[in-house]
Amino acid sequence: MPRRAEAENVVRLTQGMLATLTPKAGKAERIIWDEEVRGFGIRLRASGARTWVIRPPRKGKGSNLHTLAPAAPSAGAIDLRSARQKANETLSELALGGDPFKKKREATAQAAVTLGSLVETYLANKLAKGRRPSTVYGVKNHLNLHWAPLHERPLSEITRAEIAAQHRKIANECGPHAADRARSILSTFFVWAIGEGLVEGDINPVQHTNTATVPTRRDRVLRDAELAAIWHGCRDDDFGRIVRLLILTGQRRSEVAAMRWSEIDIQAALWTIPAVRMKNRRAHEVPLSGAALDILATIQKRDGRDLVFGEGKGPFAGFSNSKIALNKRIDGAAGEWGLHDLRRTVSTGMNALGIMPIVVEAVLSHVSGARSGVAGTYNRHAYSMEKRDALDRWADRITRSVAQTAAG
Repeated sequence: MPRRAEAENVVRLTQGMLATLTPKAGKAERIIWDEEVRGFGIRLRASGARTWVIRPPRKGKGSNLHTLAPAAPSAGAIDLRSARQKANETLSELALGGDPFKKKREATAQAAVTLGSLVETYLANKLAKGRRPSTVYGVKNHLNLHWAPLHERPLSEITRAEIAAQHRKIANECGPHAADRARSILSTFFVWAIGEGLVEGDINPVQHTNTATVPTRRDRVLRDAELAAIWHGCRDDDFGRIVRLLILTGQRRSEVAAMRWSEIDIQAALWTIPAVRMKNRRAHEVPLSGAALDILATIQKRDGRDLVFGEGKGPFAGFSNSKIALNKRIDGAAGEWGLHDLRRTVSTGMNALGIMPIVVEAVLSHVSGARSGVAGTYNRHAYSMEKRDALDRWADRITRSVAQTAAG
């Protein structure tokens, strides 16, 4: 019901008189109330915008003015008859204790939940669950760079078509593998958002979008001559030393790239990777062969920097460009290969040397077979001596192969 101060603005609204109504001079807006439907009126703004409004009987302090719909000449306008009918229905529902504005409030709240507004919360959640900082850093880059065009979009309104279009753009600009990695990260992000109740329903819009690559299971194992070609192609720089350590130790790229001096005991010839940096969240000891120690001896420590490789705050980056340059230097002598193929090659090579599979698994920090399930619960042997013998034998094979190809 209109207030006393507004009584002078109460008239019986007609469709014909609407065009004659104007705000008062110098006022930002004016509300004209209808005699026929109490609590219903039209708001006139100095900008020219017009909306149908209602003001239900007051309960407590504060304004309870609600917008029903636009009025002509605003876009999407409804006429006076329709507005009155809607006002009657809404006021009646309110009188009976209903909440006709609940959906509107929920829609407004949903609109405020944009993809960009949730990125930092999502990353903090992953860190809190023990994800490696390097992994979270990669996720952050994909969400903030590749999916930046969707940042201002309400999460509940992002469509499969939008995601597919941006995915194609990423593939064209950064390559299919980067695009599919970005797609996977966004899908996991939506799964988290749905679980947090930030998106209504349980539909992940990333699902059923096409991938840019054909998923294949790699089984590439490099021959000794190919490993030697890669070894000779490596320069005495961070990337070259990392690749050679990957060949000698069989550890993951991320583990070697983020190696720290505090993890290395030169006297004991041992590299201990803390659980927080391991994929399986188990601390892992890597015995260092003489060849591995020789590589570390060529690296000069930098004051105040515990990381062995890279510059700035983080570990070594720039694998893609460095590998392209390496491939140009070896000119196809190793065929098509990837850095993770080195880990598979080390595993296969050690088995070929007659090293027991359980020892090879221990070298790679794989938890399987006799080291998993109930068997793993009772078998707590660390295989320290066996791992050292295995890595020494593997290093001998590599150094012989490298020496032979250099002599040839």
